[in-house]
Amino acid sequence: MLRIGVDVGGTNTDGVLIDVSRTAEPNRGILASFKSPTTPNVSEGIEAAVRTVMEEAKVNPSEITSLTIGTTHFINAVLEQDVRRLKKVAVIRICGPYTRQCPPFADFPPQLREIMEGHVGYVDGGLEIDGSEILPLGEEEVVAECQKIKAKGINNVVLVGVFSSLDTEGRYEQRARDIVLKELGEGTNVVCSSDVGQIGLLERENASILNASILTFAQRTMRGFKRAMHRLNLSCPLYLTQNDGTLTTAAKAAALPIRTFASGQTNSMRGASYLAGLDLRKESGKSIIVCDLGGTTCDIGVLLPSGFPRQAAAYIEVGGVRTSFAMPDLLSIGLGGGSRVRHDDATGKTTVGPDSVGHFITRDAKVFGGNVLTATDIAVALGRADVGDTSKITDITPDFAAAAQASIKKQLESVIDRMKTTPDDATVLMVGGGSIIAPDSLQGVGEILRPPFFGVANAVGAAMAKVAGEVDTIEILEGRRLSDVIEKIKKDAIARAIAAGADASKVSVVEVQNLPVQYVQNQATRLIVKATGELSVEGASAIGLDDIKMIPEEEEEVEPPKRVLKKAIEAEKFDILAYKPIINEKREWMLSETDLEWIAEGAYVLGTGGGGSPYSPMLMGKELLRNGKPLKVVDPDDIPAETLFMRTLFMGSPSVSMERINGFTEMPAALEALMTHLNMTEISGTISDEIGGGNGVVPIVVAGDLGVANLDCDLIGRAYPNMDQTLPSTFRIPNAITPCVVADGVGNSVLVHSAKEPKSVELIMRNVCTTMGSSAALALAPLTRKQCQDYGVQYTVSQSWRIGRAIALCRAKNDMKAVPSAILEVQGGKCLFVGKIVDVTREVRAGWTWGEVTIAALQDDEQDETTKDPTIPTYDPDDLLRIPFQNENIAAYLDKADGKREILTSVPDLVSVLDSQSGSNLGTPEYRYGLRVTVIALANDERWTQTPQGLKSGGPARFGLDIPFVGAGKYRTPSSVIKEYAAN
Repeated sequence: MLRIGVDVGGTNTDGVLIDVSRTAEPNRGILASFKSPTTPNVSEGIEAAVRTVMEEAKVNPSEITSLTIGTTHFINAVLEQDVRRLKKVAVIRICGPYTRQCPPFADFPPQLREIMEGHVGYVDGGLEIDGSEILPLGEEEVVAECQKIKAKGINNVVLVGVFSSLDTEGRYEQRARDIVLKELGEGTNVVCSSDVGQIGLLERENASILNASILTFAQRTMRGFKRAMHRLNLSCPLYLTQNDGTLTTAAKAAALPIRTFASGQTNSMRGASYLAGLDLRKESGKSIIVCDLGGTTCDIGVLLPSGFPRQAAAYIEVGGVRTSFAMPDLLSIGLGGGSRVRHDDATGKTTVGPDSVGHFITRDAKVFGGNVLTATDIAVALGRADVGDTSKITDITPDFAAAAQASIKKQLESVIDRMKTTPDDATVLMVGGGSIIAPDSLQGVGEILRPPFFGVANAVGAAMAKVAGEVDTIEILEGRRLSDVIEKIKKDAIARAIAAGADASKVSVVEVQNLPVQYVQNQATRLIVKATGELSVEGASAIGLDDIKMIPEEEEEVEPPKRVLKKAIEAEKFDILAYKPIINEKREWMLSETDLEWIAEGAYVLGTGGGGSPYSPMLMGKELLRNGKPLKVVDPDDIPAETLFMRTLFMGSPSVSMERINGFTEMPAALEALMTHLNMTEISGTISDEIGGGNGVVPIVVAGDLGVANLDCDLIGRAYPNMDQTLPSTFRIPNAITPCVVADGVGNSVLVHSAKEPKSVELIMRNVCTTMGSSAALALAPLTRKQCQDYGVQYTVSQSWRIGRAIALCRAKNDMKAVPSAILEVQGGKCLFVGKIVDVTREVRAGWTWGEVTIAALQDDEQDETTKDPTIPTYDPDDLLRIPFQNENIAAYLDKADGKREILTSVPDLVSVLDSQSGSNLGTPEYRYGLRVTVIALANDERWTQTPQGLKSGGPARFGLDIPFVGAGKYRTPSSVIKEYAAN
């Protein structure tokens, strides 16, 4: 069984021919390999690679059982914004009244949006999180949208249904696809979002749009690959490797090219694993670190026991577009064979990198006759490599070479340790052309493996890629056993893998994730199960029949020259320090998109891990601004005392808000019902109950939609999980929590006029919210401006803006180590810890997510430029920071190696976990192993921390913690943006 793998990179095209029946031999069955520069016409380069390896191995084309290609061809079209390869796309959302406040293309970069946006429409349909129907599919509405699309001459259509991944019967996207094809003709490309991505409507939709835009180009490319095979007399199936390292057929790649966008890194890691014979080892349950040293950079990743790479964060940007594709978790440093070596006579320090001569190494390195001292020269001087002319480096002394090697060693040890999640010695797989510079031993590494054929690891990974089947769904566990449900889904995943061509005798489940859904009462949980297996000969033959339409040689398409938009949309260079918010003559703060971004960033920090993501509310606000509706914030000091401000927010599960995004109906319905009950005819403005998270941005959007202003304060100063945990409710003022109304978007609203206890309202509304799909708009009794000041936390919108601005300024300066101190200039508090997450536990109880995150201290050699700062505390290497959470973080403990525990801080003060690389806040659902984080604590308003009522309502005891309140520092009233920037 002979397989050919080809990897088309931006620089080189690699090819390899493997005899799968000889994998136990020392050369792992590799009969021939090939490497050459990538050609402008990738099909020609692939043809050359395949022809060369077949000729070298002296095999007949009829003996080849499969050809697998990994390519960056499609992602490059997006990254380069290549107009000749990207087409206009029509998007039809199947959503009923929901999602319309955040339309398709809302978060696309302007130029890419200009290229791709062709049409947007909305029709009835979609599902709730429990699988019930929002509304029946609006079939006549789909027909009407098709007529508009036809009039615009668009041939690529995306269908996006709310919770479409739960639609196992094909009632929405698949039925709408049939209608679209009937109305627009079989030549239309229709992409169903459920075929592209999983839960997370915006990210799935974005990926579907990118996919649809490159479909025509992908189909043309696939036909080019097939024609190349025809010229080579190859009749075997053609596969492409996907982002997760598994196979897909050419036909499926032509339909879903986006799944092949970034397979190169995965192919490299899996190829290295195969070359090292890790698949033959008996030991299991241990991860392997892969170190890929090239000419310029060193990329470090982790291969899990499943044989697949550890994945990066939930959201990945492709060409500036947010998607939810699984990508390998990599760290890169500027270290490679071409790295420049320098010695500073003043300090006596020898450094290697980060700059490099790159692909000019054979011209510039000393051993090749150049005049630049490189890491390769050091490797030759130490006898580690036999390349070039050693007579050219006789001036390198043993001491100097040892100093350079020590620098290389320290850099590798540091980056490898950053990828470890346990203190145990790691096994490291060293590959890449630059791996000759790596020493034979590293601290913290128990074994270094150097496989043969490391130069073509990408192609080997492509040739030996596995077949996968994956199920990602939300299941209702009420009345069912979790173990039974998981077993059924495992069988479904295995069946999908076999259907995709896997050998039934070699399929196994490699991943099971159980992610309970919070704020729901029906025990809903998201289950992700993945099964993989070796490609079988029979499976390959069967799947190979599923082919794409061939074009005769004489009809071969000729691609037009590359071109750009006639109207180029250039991003203006933005000077953060020079930027000033606009305060009009009425002393109203007129928000810009920049202001909104900073407020959302800061509000997420104040959410202390909860409050929901402000991302989609921020996009809704941007859309209002783009449509000419101003977003205004006013200073409480400028407003008459009896002016009423309505409290508006959303309650429910973040898992629902990821899919059933807000429409234009929920909040108006809640407000109308409450205003009718109160005999109110107009609203003067809005105020946020909790500034933390998405609900810190929602009232600003509501105010903008209604043409009123949002008050620069809130009623908590952070996020809390219970409705009664506000200052008005805590101090029992009249109408602190009732009357209130929850409403959905399809005509249901429920009012609570009064309740015996504030806590009762939470129980009532939570049950109602569940029946409304576990997400609903909430409007509470309005408060006067005086009440908002007396029982609110002042200038928290300003505080969010200042925190967001501080983080943005650190990013602009590439000074992420300064983020903690920059935030602490805005509010009193302290930096608690810098480290990496080594453990996370979660469980859902009574609708809330309870859990704990454990963070280990960074070692001395991990204290790089992103962490060394005098304001950051230092702890012993074995110290652990533990943060319990109930939706939000509620305390921070320092556990010492001797068993002693120190309480660093607790609620009501704020504990926020920031991503050390970006400075952004992490919500508790985003905590994952290996993330490098910075933990800060911020002081809260003294009515929470210095009064018996505040501590009873929001202190440790309210969350079941038997600990005293420990403050984070002295609270400072935030500085008003309006007061600072208003014209005198």
